[in-house]
Amino acid sequence: MAQLANARPRPQSAPASDSLKRVNKRLVVSRGSFSKMVNVPVLLAAAGLIAYGALVIWTASLSIADASFSRHLLGIGIGAMLAVICWSYDFRGFANLSTALLILDIIVIFTPYIPGLSYNAKGMTGWIQIPFIHLTFQPVELAKILTVFLVAALGAQYNGKIDNVREYVKLCAMLAIPFMAVIVAGDLGSGLVVFFSGAIIIMMSGPKKEWVLSTIAIIIGLVALLLAADSVVDSLLGRDVLIKQYQMNRLLVFIDPTADTSGAGYNLMQSLIAVGSGGFFGKGIGAASQAGEGFLPEAHTDFVFALLCEEFGFVGALVLLALFALLIFSTIRVAFRSDSLFLKLVGVGIVGIWLFQILENIGMCIGLMPITGIPLPFISFGSSSMIMQMANVGIVQSIWRHRAKAA
Repeated sequence: MAQLANARPRPQSAPASDSLKRVNKRLVVSRGSFSKMVNVPVLLAAAGLIAYGALVIWTASLSIADASFSRHLLGIGIGAMLAVICWSYDFRGFANLSTALLILDIIVIFTPYIPGLSYNAKGMTGWIQIPFIHLTFQPVELAKILTVFLVAALGAQYNGKIDNVREYVKLCAMLAIPFMAVIVAGDLGSGLVVFFSGAIIIMMSGPKKEWVLSTIAIIIGLVALLLAADSVVDSLLGRDVLIKQYQMNRLLVFIDPTADTSGAGYNLMQSLIAVGSGGFFGKGIGAASQAGEGFLPEAHTDFVFALLCEEFGFVGALVLLALFALLIFSTIRVAFRSDSLFLKLVGVGIVGIWLFQILENIGMCIGLMPITGIPLPFISFGSSSMIMQMANVGIVQSIWRHRAKAA
């Protein structure tokens, strides 16, 4: 009896089900906090595109000497660091810096013409070489996002509705400044990206529909007048002034791909052959004969979509388009979930950058758009483009992270 009296009752252990509930609760809380800080669909789409692009460039490096896979990975690494910095930063303060953004934008566009920084690549002056580390960078890629911030800052001042036509014209004129600066700097393709992304922001800023339609009609008329006057002006001055001859040749080839299959139309014809020869499932990794045997120029940059189709076929192209669609629609959702009109417009502008480059690059590879030197986001070889595209992803994540107004 004494032994029974002195015996201490053993503490009862909690049921295993309670422990599992606590663990599950912690997992739900951690997942919830992560999804509040990071938009998962945007992250997954961007990661999928980056990985897909790395695979394509690796296959290109097997037969194309200029497609340096290590350099491509360096661009991804720098871009990842910049994306994290952008994700942690609150960009709402940029809404009050329109004048500074305009000045910085113009400076960035013309930095390739600063002595000591200018770097010539394939006969074109559009790059700078960073001192001491000897890395090259294309400043117009930075100018694209600076223009988005600039036009978004100006558009947000109207609180979603532009009542005065003078204010609308003023906003369009502000977009025309960086657009014309890029054109003067000699990069028509990037100029179109700047114009398209900025135009989308202006349309989302609340102008009347008739103003927008009138602007579109005026632009079409000016383009037609430019094409009509080009030959007259060139003949009077004895040199190309308005449109360069290679640009006119690309336009003529777009209208009739068979006009010059051995000259200006050569790249397009080889691209069409590469896309068609890939079939449904593609030829396989490293089996792209058009690119591997040198028939398709710039297969790892401008015509990377043709290379992708030749190796991975129709299925590979569908996977790429699905990833792009997920990125675009998820970014639109992020933009419209923000309480800040400025951040909404920035998100829409980034969508404009991606959308135009996707449509133009893929379209030119299959003959639906004129040929330009616009890279395919996340896929084309080029550290400048990769770094800034990943920075754009970081900005989108920052919009998601700071979507609620500060207390």
